[in-house]
Amino acid sequence: MSAISLRSYLDDERLLSPARLHGLQRVAEQAALSGLSAYAVGGFVRDLLLKRAVNDFDIVIEGNAISFANLLAGTYGGKVTAHKKFGTAKWWPDGDEAPASFLDLITARSETYKSPAALPTVKFSALGDDILRRDFTINTLAMRLDGDHFGELRDDLNGRADLERGLIRVLHPGSFMDDPTRIYRAIRYEQRYGFDIEPHTLSLIPAARPVIEKLSAQRIRHELDLMLNERTSMFMLARLVELDLLKPVHPALPSDIPNYSRLYQPDMVEPELWGIATSLDENGFFGPSSDMLWSLWLAPLPKAELESVNDRLAFTADLMKSLLSASALLQSVDSLVGSRPSEWVSRLDDATLPAIAAAHLLSANVNVQETISLYLKIWRHIKSATTGADLKKRGLAPGPKYHEILSRLRAAWLDGEVKDNKEEMSLLERLLS
Repeated sequence: MSAISLRSYLDDERLLSPARLHGLQRVAEQAALSGLSAYAVGGFVRDLLLKRAVNDFDIVIEGNAISFANLLAGTYGGKVTAHKKFGTAKWWPDGDEAPASFLDLITARSETYKSPAALPTVKFSALGDDILRRDFTINTLAMRLDGDHFGELRDDLNGRADLERGLIRVLHPGSFMDDPTRIYRAIRYEQRYGFDIEPHTLSLIPAARPVIEKLSAQRIRHELDLMLNERTSMFMLARLVELDLLKPVHPALPSDIPNYSRLYQPDMVEPELWGIATSLDENGFFGPSSDMLWSLWLAPLPKAELESVNDRLAFTADLMKSLLSASALLQSVDSLVGSRPSEWVSRLDDATLPAIAAAHLLSANVNVQETISLYLKIWRHIKSATTGADLKKRGLAPGPKYHEILSRLRAAWLDGEVKDNKEEMSLLERLLS
């Protein structure tokens, strides 16, 4: 029986750009010249067969991937970064270090786990062993690249059949015990593709649940970040709640998942919120950033619980600042209804913009929503005509008085007490007298 070829998929520019295909062809040429077998594996083949744009470019080399990467750079140019401990390298074919332009080159290897949730012990090996170390059958598919074999599909574990049936299946019963992060990946793939976790695989989750606590902050936070970067993240989080997979991470993680679907639709989001709450993803689509989604999810938590969650997940300093800011603002913002614009501005100026956006999106109070919109669109940009330099020219010594006077002048503009520069100057004279 002749090998199944994926060449026709590679010619579809909706799935693979010509520049990416050219990079793969260079790998194929160099592998043939070097007498090495090279395979595109995992997500590359999975998404290609699903006719989705390919974003994973993992290439397994049956040989030394670092030496191979240096050969590529020597022949075709570009830049290489290597990680000797793992036998991996990244090759930027054109020297462009943009995240989306490199190829990951991996020395074929086997992995063993000394204890549940521990990092694996790596031993360089052949592709067959490399396939056996993977998480799910749909990620064991490989496409050969070298020489006349270019485009040939290798399917050792019937991954294509599971792909066609829409099943997420582990390779062996101890898979989740070895690496509990695979549980979160299973849910991510299930919800991303509209698949089902195969029944036996699903039955393995409860036994592995206690091992989740052994995962480092970096590993479990990485999996949650990846989920929050997906357009179906709401459904992923809801599935985690359904399978009781949030409490093993931290008992304070809310099971109430906010509905933020409108953040994927420009016409559903106020213009003043759009630039704060959304960002451009790797496929060129706008949607909420993972930091924004963390804020929407965790803002209802009080400070003490946020700090406890942070102890477990080790958020970045910027994200933790926004989380604390959003929490404090959400708890106090209703009390501002009916206040003067200057009082709103004084409170909102102390919050981060992502926190303000989160408060707007989470608040059920229409007055709060409308006032925050006014702040973002108009009020935060209002300043007095008088500056610190003007006060210095008038002989006022730099100090707290500067801030007091400038704040008072700004408040007067915000509250309608002054309406033009002449009225501001009159107020300034009274403040200086």
